[in-house]
Amino acid sequence: MHVISRKRLNEFAERHSEAKSSLAHWYHLMKRNDFSNFVELRATFPSADQVGKLTIFNIGGNNVRLIAAIHYNRQKVYVRSVLTHADYDEESWKE
Repeated sequence: MHVISRKRLNEFAERHSEAKSSLAHWYHLMKRNDFSNFVELRATFPSADQVGKLTIFNIGGNNVRLIAAIHYNRQKVYVRSVLTHADYDEESWKE
């Protein structure tokens, strides 16, 4: 799948260095796989959840939440936000 944009992952990793390897692992798994639906995605990412049209990934031992819009038909993943667990719980990302 084509991940847009890696920049958000790198920016978060610069501020939270403990998440760098986990985000890199997520990125490489996404790049190497072509998922055709959410069920296939969950085979690789069992903790992924759907909230409306967005997919939420728990990363780094549930310390980081990555929010993405996935277009399976076009094989594109749009990274909307990368948040700490505390920031995610504030739910401002839903706006």
